[in-house]
Order: sequence, then C-alpha cells, then structure tokens
Amino acid sequence: MATLFSKIIKGEIPSYKCAEDDNFYAFLDINPVRPGHTLVVPKQEVDYIFDLSDEMLSKMIVFAKRVAIALKQARPCRKIGVAVIGLEVNHAHIHLVPMNEEGDLNFSKPKLTLPAEEMQAIADQVYANYKALSK
Repeated sequence: MATLFSKIIKGEIPSYKCAEDDNFYAFLDINPVRPGHTLVVPKQEVDYIFDLSDEMLSKMIVFAKRVAIALKQARPCRKIGVAVIGLEVNHAHIHLVPMNEEGDLNFSKPKLTLPAEEMQAIADQVYANYKALSK
C-alpha cells in the first residue's frame, strides 16, 4: 500500500512542491513548526532512513543540502535545522526548519496553520531558488 508521501510524489494528493529530481521530492509540511518547514523524501518507498543504501542516503543528504540553501534564501534565518524523526509517516524523510533559536526546532510546540497563499508563495520562492542553484 502506497504511503501518504508516495501519493504526494505521484500528485494524487496536492502539495507545495519546493524541489524535485529523479530520486527525491521536497515539499512544505502542511502543519509546520515554523514557516518554510520542508520535508525531503526519497521517491523510493523506504520506511526507515537508515534502510536506504549508502549511495541513496548520500544523495538524499546532498539533495537536502541544496533545498536547505534555497530555503534559507527564501526564509532568511540564522540556520536551517535538520531533524530525522520518521515516526509520523512510514516513509523516510528529513525535516528542514528555518531557525533563529534552538526552540524553533521543537516539535512539541503547537503546529502552525498558514494561509494557502503564504504556503504557495514560500514554495514558489524555494523552488525558484533551488532551480537557480541547480544550473
């Protein structure tokens, strides 16, 4: 059975796409801890990130790095925080979160609800930045 993320990758469920290549897809979390909170997922359906092959894990980290650079340009902040939790959806994923202080990466805080227009504007800017970096 396809995971929620596989359905998003296939376009069966809408998303705010931030970046994509042959192996990975990045999109905004619809329940972010901070505006710009982005998920990076492999297109290959694997539950646990450390079950990915060394080659795919390496490629995923490099892809996430490019997305993080694009995200930081779109959402100015001190750093982009990185978290791998993997309990919410049984599909490997990396959280990228714009941070100005350590508490910004606290997943216990109430999640935000942002207007669709704001989410789309953030995704569009990250996507444009990512594309510019990929040239």
